[in-house]
Amino acid sequence: MVPYRLWVQAHPFLSAACQFALLGTLGEVLAASLKSRRPALPCTPLQLTAKVLAWALLGLVIKAGFVGMKGFTRALLDHHILPAALASGWGWALALSTLTNVFFGPQMMLFHRLEDNLILGRRGFDGMALALRTLAWFWIPAHTLTFNLPAELQVGLAALWSLALGLILGLAASRRRA
Repeated sequence: MVPYRLWVQAHPFLSAACQFALLGTLGEVLAASLKSRRPALPCTPLQLTAKVLAWALLGLVIKAGFVGMKGFTRALLDHHILPAALASGWGWALALSTLTNVFFGPQMMLFHRLEDNLILGRRGFDGMALALRTLAWFWIPAHTLTFNLPAELQVGLAALWSLALGLILGLAASRRRA
């Protein structure tokens, strides 16, 4: 664990890009495999390479978003807009997670969809309503746990959550086909 933490501390943006490139892409491959009930890629190999880069860029956006949302949440506390009970511990994690997923989450999801549309040559936003609902039932609880960890572990866990959500959605799609 120590070498990982040192690497993340020394290279916060590079590590965010690498973790999301690896785990986000793996989540898509696993979801496609679960959906088709056999090993499968979600797209062509060339498109998958572009998706790796898109996930890396998303990791950079998420890292910057986490930093910015911490400042935003702290400013709301400093100006007594949020109750002092949310200044530390689970209260801080819940406040930060809720604000992050309400104010940052939808734009990040739309950005990610635009990346996918460009890579896959698609248009439109089919499925975005489901994606946005995950902010409430998945991401707010998941990031409440995430924001209770030391800062150098938060982006890595967020990338793991992306993998987990890919598995959940892949299993749900697999069951719908059955």
